[in-house]
Amino acid sequence: MNGETKKDKCSLTNVIDTELEILRRHIHILRILEEDQPMGIIKLSEYSGYPQHMVRYSLRILEQEGLIRPSSRGAVTTENYSKIIKTLKMSLMDISRAADELRSLI
Repeated sequence: MNGETKKDKCSLTNVIDTELEILRRHIHILRILEEDQPMGIIKLSEYSGYPQHMVRYSLRILEQEGLIRPSSRGAVTTENYSKIIKTLKMSLMDISRAADELRSLI
């Protein structure tokens, strides 16, 4: 949480903060895979520092999004990876603009 305590946070943004942390984890795991694939849950857990159950969940989401696929030696990125990453970056830019708009209203 970037050094902030729970009491320093605004309850209006709790859900957004939680979802951003999950997204950060998904992207971190994806970046590790991109650099060193194939890789299984145990190795990903060791490299990322996340518990295996969190890695397993992230892999499931990344597979549902078409970013990775299982192989006999572990997860690997798909041929759609670059296209989907482009879309993700555009979505994050839209979210950033929306956050800027909200910030300007306060």
